[in-house]
Amino acid sequence: MRKALFVGIDNYRFINKLSCCQSDAMAMSNVLCRHADGRPNFGSKNLLNSDSTPINKETLEKEIQNLFSGEADIALLFFAGHGYFDQDIDEGVILPYDFNSTSNNSVRISDILHWANCNSRVRNKIIILDCCQSGTAGQLRNLRGGESVIADGSTILTACQRDEMAVEEDGHGLFTALMLEALYGAGANILGYVTPGSLYSFVDQALGEWEQRPVFKTNVSKFVILRETGARIPLTTLRNLPNWFEENSSVFKLNPSFEPESTMPNEDNINIFKQLQICNRHGLVEPVDAEHMYFAAMNSTGCRLTALGVYYRKLAEKKRI
Repeated sequence: MRKALFVGIDNYRFINKLSCCQSDAMAMSNVLCRHADGRPNFGSKNLLNSDSTPINKETLEKEIQNLFSGEADIALLFFAGHGYFDQDIDEGVILPYDFNSTSNNSVRISDILHWANCNSRVRNKIIILDCCQSGTAGQLRNLRGGESVIADGSTILTACQRDEMAVEEDGHGLFTALMLEALYGAGANILGYVTPGSLYSFVDQALGEWEQRPVFKTNVSKFVILRETGARIPLTTLRNLPNWFEENSSVFKLNPSFEPESTMPNEDNINIFKQLQICNRHGLVEPVDAEHMYFAAMNSTGCRLTALGVYYRKLAEKKRI
């Protein structure tokens, strides 16, 4: 079972309003509820602030605790709203809609981690915070006796570091907008999998040194798949890599019969060549002594695996594709 809680708060009672948090929560819920092929993914619950359903501290804490209760393969929390680093308690907090500085009604990020860490029946916990000064999540500070900051199976992604603001632009939080691009496919690997690591990598590379810097912290032995967007190369093609390349350093010999525009085309060879060209377009295969695969065939040289191709050949050889 995979479950997720998406929290978005735009309208705050005592502090300045935000404009994109509720739409961010809904957009993340929409992309993660199903894989690209329509198969169900996360069972989602959306918690959006409104006059009829105000998200106060009690509601926010109760829903987060419910998320990390019971049994699940993955429990994912997404929060978009106000957050800051509270100097008085020396830690980061997220804010309910009725937060004010005198009521002490913020939600401590350390408490969220504690609720996640306490339940070993939730095998993977993912916490995503798109709010200001959120990078302190999981920071070493006053720990409960003997407790790890980030327990086994836990991953934290935050929009920015401790002293930074989370930017909103063009109808989304900048951090969430980049995550959405990644989840819709831009952050997927060759197999079409988006993991927390590839999600962070995509966001990290998209943001420059002078922009907000995302934070990624994890304690896992294996990344989970957040969403499947469809393999960029057919799986049957990837499984054939060990058949075409007996060794990692092997050269697959080509000749004009592989090229349909030659004077001696062979249908079987043309079919193989089309698959090798797909691998070439995605960086798994490169022509030998030729600029393009076409000339490698016409000049009877060949093609070989790149480092990325060697990686996927090994996966296919181990029957992991």
